Amino acid sequence: MSTASIIEMGNKNTSVHETLGHFTQLFNNLCAGNMAELTTVYSENVTFTDPFTSVRGIDDLTEYFSGAYANVISCGFDFGEPVVNGEDVCIPWVMHLKHKRIRKGSSVEVEGISQLVIRKGRVLSHRDYFDIGQLLYENLPVMGRLIRWIRNQAG
Repeated sequence: MSTASIIEMGNKNTSVHETLGHFTQLFNNLCAGNMAELTTVYSENVTFTDPFTSVRGIDDLTEYFSGAYANVISCGFDFGEPVVNGEDVCIPWVMHLKHKRIRKGSSVEVEGISQLVIRKGRVLSHRDYFDIGQLLYENLPVMGRLIRWIRNQAG
């Protein structure tokens, strides 16, 4: 986890900053064996959305992350400077992932951003934005070569 400065858009809310610190720490320590830690950061009725799914409630979030992390060898994040506006936060990140089923366990980097709504010291809403192609499609044996070739031709 990087110790980036925080861009403040409104009044400073200590609770938001503490929760953001817990959030970044959680995601740099999360693994299949410690999913109970989600309850220390997320609200009971959290909503979570990413390019794969949308879930509501801590139980569904825990189930989703349990499945997502089942074949993870390692996963860590470099967090950038968060933008904080009251209880709304956007924080960019680069995920460093090693997964048994992606590139035979080789490291994959994915850039993204999390949009968070924090209420009463807990994350009430979490939406992740990232390029699913960067995570999956580019790392499939045949399709990956084709997608990388198309990206190189376009840029």
